[in-house]
Amino acid sequence: MRLFLKDHRPLLLFYLLQMILIPVLYWVTGEYRPFSIVLYGMALSFAVLILYLGFRYVQHYKLYTRLSGPGGAPGEQLIPLDDAPLPEAVTEMLQHNHHYYLDQLHSHTRRMDQHIDFINRWVHQMKTPLSVIQLTLQDLEEDAASSIQEEVERLRKGLEMVIYTSRLERFEDDFHVQPLLLRKAVSETVADNRRLFIRRGVRVDITVDDGLSIYSDAKWLRFMLAQILVNAVNYTAGTGKTVTISAEQTGTGSVLQIKDQGIGISPEDLKRVFNPYFTGERGRQYHESTGMGLYLVREICTRLGHTVELQSRPGEGTTVRITFGGAVDPLRG
Repeated sequence: MRLFLKDHRPLLLFYLLQMILIPVLYWVTGEYRPFSIVLYGMALSFAVLILYLGFRYVQHYKLYTRLSGPGGAPGEQLIPLDDAPLPEAVTEMLQHNHHYYLDQLHSHTRRMDQHIDFINRWVHQMKTPLSVIQLTLQDLEEDAASSIQEEVERLRKGLEMVIYTSRLERFEDDFHVQPLLLRKAVSETVADNRRLFIRRGVRVDITVDDGLSIYSDAKWLRFMLAQILVNAVNYTAGTGKTVTISAEQTGTGSVLQIKDQGIGISPEDLKRVFNPYFTGERGRQYHESTGMGLYLVREICTRLGHTVELQSRPGEGTTVRITFGGAVDPLRG
């Protein structure tokens, strides 16, 4: 009704002006009519206006209701908006735009699926030459092999990030929540990255109870932990530093804390570290950051029903906290 009145506001204002002009016209022309006759004419005209507005409102009721209500969900079937010329024209236009939108959406989805399939196939093909290089390193001298091994690991990590980024688009198809022992997941992730810790001279101190269990996806959890640990090592200057991994049970779940003794993050960058491709001042300084690691961590946490928080000060290291708990919905985010 509000939209209907707003649409007919010019007509109502014009009618009001007309009703004022009628007695003024009688008075100017000198045709003195009884006020009751003038009032009767105005009332009769008002009754005709009310009948017209009522007929108009009934005729366009569905149109005004649809325009006043919330927008329909994508893909929702359009309901015809009465048989009057204006609603029919609006319905025809909406149906045309709706079909065009669906065609574009299906085309985009198909291209995206093809792109993801290509990325997955390409990554798997690139793993083969990396494995061959890995075997070849055994025949080289230790110094040369160590340098090449470092670059091979960086390539492997980069390919892993690419494939997990592409899988994020189909998270609901690659998702399995189960009870997991948190210490086991942490220890396995540290073991996968032990060469990086040894090469950088960084120790790991794990104080997680052996029986602490959480609900999460094992594969995605280890990927998140790897991203956080690699960041902790890459941004730790000098040897002899320690990355501390601890966990505690809370009333609503469990909290995992990963604390490093690295260079920290500047206050102006702290609010943007979870943005995609954001490297910040420290990332540009050390040339180690792609700007995607923490972004993926946040996205995965959102889909798994976890939360991630980060605290840091320049020169005092960085602390990342992941809180496990709550319902898991793979379609979120």
